[in-house]
Amino acid sequence: MMRSLYSGVSGMINHQIRMDVVGNNVSNVNTIGFKKGRVNFQDLVSQMISGAAKPNEEVGGVNPKQVGLGMLVATIDTIHTQGSLQVTAKKTDCAVNGDGFFILKAGDNTLYTRAGAFEIDKDGTLVNPANGMRVQGWSPETINGETRINKSNQIGDLQIPIYGKEIPKATEFVTYKCNLDQRTLPPPQGQAHTTTIDVFDSLGNTHQLRLEFTKIPETTNEWQVQTYIDNLSPLARVRPEEEGAAVARAGTEEDELDTFRIQFDTQGRIISAIDANGQTVDAGMLNMNLLLDIPGANQLNFDLRLGNSGMFDGITQEAKTTTTKAREQDGYSLGYLEDFEIDQNGIITGVYSNGQRRDLGQLALATFTNPSGLEKAGETNFVVSNNSGAAIVGASNTEGKGTIHSGSLEMSNVDLTETFVDMIVTQRGFQANSRSITTSDQMLQEVLSLKR
Repeated sequence: MMRSLYSGVSGMINHQIRMDVVGNNVSNVNTIGFKKGRVNFQDLVSQMISGAAKPNEEVGGVNPKQVGLGMLVATIDTIHTQGSLQVTAKKTDCAVNGDGFFILKAGDNTLYTRAGAFEIDKDGTLVNPANGMRVQGWSPETINGETRINKSNQIGDLQIPIYGKEIPKATEFVTYKCNLDQRTLPPPQGQAHTTTIDVFDSLGNTHQLRLEFTKIPETTNEWQVQTYIDNLSPLARVRPEEEGAAVARAGTEEDELDTFRIQFDTQGRIISAIDANGQTVDAGMLNMNLLLDIPGANQLNFDLRLGNSGMFDGITQEAKTTTTKAREQDGYSLGYLEDFEIDQNGIITGVYSNGQRRDLGQLALATFTNPSGLEKAGETNFVVSNNSGAAIVGASNTEGKGTIHSGSLEMSNVDLTETFVDMIVTQRGFQANSRSITTSDQMLQEVLSLKR
């Protein structure tokens, strides 16, 4: 039989495989996170008619004579180019712009995907709603009262506890900034400058802190501060700079322990704070501690941060309008998780009804040395193969990983124009191979007719 018959057969079979890949690309043109396939051909094997001969003194070299015996599929590649991002405005929808795959868990099986159409199940777990696979990332941990995300920990399921509680936190510090007008006259000509802010006890009860700044008559650079909490007088005392140092509670009940003084230098910088017992802090952060036992409530114990000694970062005394007020305090009442956001680093931030924002977790991404070596596992997922390399897990925007866009989905990277051209080329290749078979058959017919 003629070799061209079998060459044509191999061409038809492998162009059919190519058409299968092209058809799969077309069918997934609107599949989120889909990565198109590409077929490359190579010749099968060549039969040697005569070998090559090297040149000699009489004649030059002779090239080999070989007849090809067909073709086969060299590779079926997965093309991991970036797909366009479609805005959905749904905050659980996530897309990766750049390298990286979301990590999913189904029991002990780990899968990877670019399709980020996620949802929250009834337990608050972030999942792929199509198959229930759990999205992986880092959960926050609390160390010494501080909540943070430690990316050196193992990844696990991500929880978003919608309407979950944020327990109250007692105020630990109140920060004061801005200016006391150096031109202010002492009483009776001048008036006190009053500023208020709400503070919280450990049960979340709200209390009003009021400070009254009054210029001291005997000096131009010293002010007395009267403190009130819910119109009650707290104990005002110097907080030593050394962390954990004991705080003296000197004086008797008759002493005016609810006042303290602050002093400024000639440049208007705060330099010291002095409590009613004469204890002074004049280096580092000037902290004045307030302590009050409130009937029917918990004890309040927090610091007033007045600024660093010799610096302009806290309260100053310049010949400008008085603007000093409390800028921040760190306490809050009971709150419920009402909303959340996902930023480009994959950090999930919870928004609570008490105005607090907390990190609830962070999405993890995986990259591979050879992403084309991943095996497709269906449902737009991939699994590790022997030639993909191990998953390199990390956060977005690190180690070459892309950014995460919440409220968007990555569309298929199939280009219909290119795909239809490829379809035409494949069809013509299939037809051409069928013609080679037909022509070979006609040649065989001519051979058979010689006997007649």
